[in-house]
Amino acid sequence: MADVSHNHHELSGAAGKGTNGRECILEARDISVAFGSHQVLDKLDLDIWRGEILGFVGASGAGKSVLLRTILQLSSRQGGTIKILGVDYDTATPQQRIALDMRLGVLFQHGALFSALTVLENIQVPMREYLDLPKTLMDELALLKIELVGLRPETADLYPSELSGGMIKRAALARALALDPDLVFLDEPTSGLDPISAAEFDELISKLRDTLGLTVYMVTHDLDSLFSVCDRIAVLGNRKIAVEGTIEDMLASNEPWVKSYFRGKRARSLVREK
Repeated sequence: MADVSHNHHELSGAAGKGTNGRECILEARDISVAFGSHQVLDKLDLDIWRGEILGFVGASGAGKSVLLRTILQLSSRQGGTIKILGVDYDTATPQQRIALDMRLGVLFQHGALFSALTVLENIQVPMREYLDLPKTLMDELALLKIELVGLRPETADLYPSELSGGMIKRAALARALALDPDLVFLDEPTSGLDPISAAEFDELISKLRDTLGLTVYMVTHDLDSLFSVCDRIAVLGNRKIAVEGTIEDMLASNEPWVKSYFRGKRARSLVREK
């Protein structure tokens, strides 16, 4: 069986304490990414604090997904450093990298469930990859995750094609939580959901953060999510973080894109409701 205690020990690198006294769980510095002559990110800096839900927004094509993929080591970068939980991925040992990967959960935009596997089997994919557990225990753990995300136990035996959009998102979230991660990345988690399902999903994220002590990095363009569950928002513009802060900071910002986005027609009704 994987020695998980050893893995956690492997990562006891000091995650930085910020001026706000909170632990910086992800620290990206001078991140530069280009595709050929097209510069997508240029010396971008970003910090994520333990326990927060960070909403990450920006115009279409600004590079939100590129940054997410770069942080997850799925895209290469031309420059910069990324430290997660105090560990620099570039200088980490293979054991440290595995330990680090186990502490990250990812929900890709369209759920990305394997169509040939049941919900239960989908949730067990990370367990099979990183842990050596008996099937009965994996079944038990997967059923716990199914319950955790608000799905009925009988969902376990269904295939992705038998699920509604909201159920697919929840099943994919259960898979992202399979290894009890510290940091969860959500890519457009409410896209394609009707307003009621989207609001319920936001509520679920907020509840899981409070009960499990998760840190959440949410790429989204959903104003409702930004207003209702995000503690802090970072806006990508001109290849860098143009503005960051609370929703109040966004509403007070005079940066043109931020202004039109957070104070446009759709946003105004949300501000009135607040």
